Amino acid sequence: MFRKSASSAAGLTMVVVLGLVGPAQAAQRTAAHATAVPAGAAPIVWRACGGEGVPAGMECGALDVPADWSKPRGKQVRLNLARLPATDPARRVGSVLGVPGGPGRDGIEDLKLAAPDLTELRRRFDLVGYRPRATVWAATAAAECGKPGVALHDPRDRRDFEAMAASMAKAFAACGRADTTGLFAHLDALSVARDMDAVRRALGEERLSFMASSYGGVVAAAYSRLFPQRIRAMYLDGVINQTKGWPAVHLVSAAGVEAALERFGRWCAATPACALHGEDAAEAWRRLTRDADREPIPVTSEEFGEGKLTGWHLRSFGFIPDPGPDHSRWLTLAENVDRARRGDGSGFADFVLGNARAWAMPVALAMTCGDGRGYPGWDRLQEYRRDAREVAPSFAGAAFDSLGCSGWTEPVANPARPLDVRGLPPMLGAGTLEGDFPWTEMFTRMVPGSVSLGYDGPGHVLYLSGKKCPIAYATAYLTELRLPAPGTVCPAE
Repeated sequence: MFRKSASSAAGLTMVVVLGLVGPAQAAQRTAAHATAVPAGAAPIVWRACGGEGVPAGMECGALDVPADWSKPRGKQVRLNLARLPATDPARRVGSVLGVPGGPGRDGIEDLKLAAPDLTELRRRFDLVGYRPRATVWAATAAAECGKPGVALHDPRDRRDFEAMAASMAKAFAACGRADTTGLFAHLDALSVARDMDAVRRALGEERLSFMASSYGGVVAAAYSRLFPQRIRAMYLDGVINQTKGWPAVHLVSAAGVEAALERFGRWCAATPACALHGEDAAEAWRRLTRDADREPIPVTSEEFGEGKLTGWHLRSFGFIPDPGPDHSRWLTLAENVDRARRGDGSGFADFVLGNARAWAMPVALAMTCGDGRGYPGWDRLQEYRRDAREVAPSFAGAAFDSLGCSGWTEPVANPARPLDVRGLPPMLGAGTLEGDFPWTEMFTRMVPGSVSLGYDGPGHVLYLSGKKCPIAYATAYLTELRLPAPGTVCPAE
């Protein structure tokens, strides 16, 4: 329904969770059965999964949870689950519960994707994935929730900002009235964390181990806040640390994208195939965005119709920090910049216009606004702009996701605030040195004894990308609670 931004720390992302269960069961479990659970907890009934692309031996089940956890007997939401049983049941440690981020990712699909690269982890753990409430919401929200509330742009002044927030407030109110799922006001990370603990109880677990990625860091922090005594271990892969506040998250992201722009310039200077070879490619990008701020580039998208690309739209959605395989994305980026400066912005049209619409849709924003993502007022936006100009002058301006959430009509259920880390176990973080490592380190620095593992290359979410070195360290940590030495770096694969 909506598209991810390649350049924002605030884009939709994912988390995965791991846990411990009771005694080992038989290796072959093809018949339907229910996991033993504590008194008062509903068991999960597991049956063989069907359909294409399902790994051999995968079992499926479901769990109902309250849409509003303050009303446990009220409207319920069904969370579908899947698991791959441990292949060495005699030495089985527990379960791996996949809790995807995004929010909006499908944890069952993540499990299918990751399973071939997690065979060593699966020896000692059941691998479990589930579709969280945000994924249910994205698939079932009312049509009214998919209507953009405003033409998203960088506000010129206080009046413009307040008009944008008011337009988004109307869109949120209309979505809330049309909602029949009961989820509109209950998609925050604290609600997701309570779902996770319901899964823990249904699995019969005393404690869980986590494997969180990207936006999953918000969920991991929420679980740490609510259920610290239920955490055995936590692996953090390119996670966002919302506890420091969204401006801090955005500034870390902006600084990383600024560094990527300089790498793009150096690569282009050394690559004859780059369309901007022979000139300063980074400066060509800056000049394009400055010119587009003064005179927006008219474009037509077959999918999204007519629009105009301002410099802010290009800075928010147009630059790609990850060069891609054989620098294919940067080759395309250079071509698009060269064409756009000549008046042809078609290379950016679909992605930019699509994202600008998506991040003004209540269906997308409702999944994150409850975690305090919006600017509380014009003065706070101006403060962020000043900070952004210092750390990332090529990408300064309002953060697109926070703009949309500035019109949020519901109470902020999970505001940014310090996390009490007493009693939390040492954690293992991982991230790409050319990308999300600073996000992860911002999280692991909070927890005494934690270590962050670097990956010497680009990318995001290493364990879902099949990176063998980080996966090996994650497996050793989750299985044996053994951390690598501080400063350890995995070579690029």
